[in-house]
Amino acid sequence: MLRIGEFSRLSRVTVKTLRFYDELGLLRPAKVDEESGYRYYSPEQLLTVKRIAALKEQGFTLEQIAPFLREEAAAEDVKAALLAKRAEMERQIREAERQLQGIEGRLRYLDRQGEVSGEYEFRIREVPPERVASVRDVVPRSRLCLLLDEVSRYAESSGEGPHGAMIIVQHAVHGTTEEEGEELVDIEVAVPIAAEPQGDGRVKVGLLPGIPRAASCVHRCDPYASSCSALSELISWIADRGERVAGSEPIRELYLTPDRQMYGNRRTAELLIPLLPL
Repeated sequence: MLRIGEFSRLSRVTVKTLRFYDELGLLRPAKVDEESGYRYYSPEQLLTVKRIAALKEQGFTLEQIAPFLREEAAAEDVKAALLAKRAEMERQIREAERQLQGIEGRLRYLDRQGEVSGEYEFRIREVPPERVASVRDVVPRSRLCLLLDEVSRYAESSGEGPHGAMIIVQHAVHGTTEEEGEELVDIEVAVPIAAEPQGDGRVKVGLLPGIPRAASCVHRCDPYASSCSALSELISWIADRGERVAGSEPIRELYLTPDRQMYGNRRTAELLIPLLPL
């Protein structure tokens, strides 16, 4: 017989772990001295330790291992337990693969973002019309995030995934709030959709008109800041080119960085100012 210390050394399992196995009924001592309380193990029990270690390496929990160690364990029961474990591990692999794809997507996105320089990128382009679900309201600018969430939830509940960049249409500024002096804006938040679900009252579904000619500025910005230097830079660029702003048309901003891909408080966005025809 081997005292617990010697058995621990030979099995390479700590005394604490052996006592825990005893509590669980996985590996009870072959003998316990009634007077001293010393635990003794037989050399044959080293095989049981190896079996436990092998099953743990295969991903079994101690609770799952217990049936394998019973003397009366039937081959059918062992096979059923192995099949159940295989199914569990296959599910874990699929979930890990899904998570890995998400991480790879984030890495690809960050690589693409690295291609966007810190400088403003200006151009003139056409903006095509899009079918969108949208919410329009007059709110403090800090509540923009609530409108974004509202229209995103509506799109998801209608079975619509993200089909393009979130669109912010800045219709007008209506002064400031009395309490905190925060800018009040008449703002519309829209998300492109593929189908034609019904609106729900606040959320409207329809075609957002295109812009035949728009001055574009791709930049990094804080979407909830009260001001953005990109606007003044784009207006200066327009003036330098001798272009004229279509004053009756609202400014738009496209959020090119999805919410889940944001790091810090800045996202890549495209500012669009409608221009008069040539």
